[in-house]
Amino acid sequence: MRTRLTDDEAAVRDVFAGFFANESPIEVVRAAVPLGHDAALWRKLVEMGAPGMAVSLDAGGGGATLCDLAVVVEQWGRHLAPVPLVEHSVTARLLEHHRPFDQAQFEAIVAGNDIATLALRNPQGATAHLIPAGAVADIIITHDGTSGEAWRSAPPLTAAPNTADLPLASRSPDETTPLDISDQQWTRALDEWRALMAVAHVGLAERAIELGVDYAKERIQFGVPIGSFQAVQHGFADAATRLEGARLLAHRAVWALETNQADASRLAGMALLFSAEMARFAADRSLQYHGGYGFSAEYDIQLYHRHAASWILQLGEPGREYARLADAEFGPRKAA
Repeated sequence: MRTRLTDDEAAVRDVFAGFFANESPIEVVRAAVPLGHDAALWRKLVEMGAPGMAVSLDAGGGGATLCDLAVVVEQWGRHLAPVPLVEHSVTARLLEHHRPFDQAQFEAIVAGNDIATLALRNPQGATAHLIPAGAVADIIITHDGTSGEAWRSAPPLTAAPNTADLPLASRSPDETTPLDISDQQWTRALDEWRALMAVAHVGLAERAIELGVDYAKERIQFGVPIGSFQAVQHGFADAATRLEGARLLAHRAVWALETNQADASRLAGMALLFSAEMARFAADRSLQYHGGYGFSAEYDIQLYHRHAASWILQLGEPGREYARLADAEFGPRKAA
């Protein structure tokens, strides 16, 4: 595994860092509340070719690797961009090999003209609950542990109330199309979501630390900036150290999936859990050093804190992910 970006990956990073900085400043994130989606920003991302960039050239995509996509996702996470880049990208990659629609409909998904997402939780009857991007998606892919379906219905454009104002919604289909997706193939799609969201947490945490450092340089207490206090310095140092560990693990998980390593699924789960914990720690420290201002809506750190607490919950209770990893490592638990 490489520990540095290639020249091409660095170029992609710079392009999308500039794009999100210009097109998704924090004002755009705030304006997207409570739906958590900015349709104009999504259209601009479509013009950039990002929604289908990691779909093969033969299927009409950009032919980029999963590692290339991860570079973009890190910038997406850094800016809390209110568009469903991860969900749509993973779903488009899955549908490349399992196409329930005609060519024109598939091309609309690859281009991003139709938004597609995964129901990360098994549907209960004819309803899938709290689907990431479910409030804005045109197509939802579900799996009940045996087989898959493509659900199509009009997006409600109303999100279920949640801490980070994400576009979560429960959905039932107007029409369904069976999909021949094995449990292994479905797990692969979920692992891609896990690994990419781990990378997104890295971007979020990096920016959360920057916000805290900037504030610590400006806030004066006892006649000096609070950033001169050792306790504050140690907190940022701990956060920065964890950040670099999470960055390495997250990108290693993406690389393992890209190269079909045997431990890819385990790494994806480990990366998600560690990166989410790291991002929560970084956001906690930064918010704490903001004092009471950190909880104020006027300050940006509260947005990062809320996202750090909420992103992983889209998959469900984190304890279940720890249990999944433990079962994979040590074997299924025996009934008492």
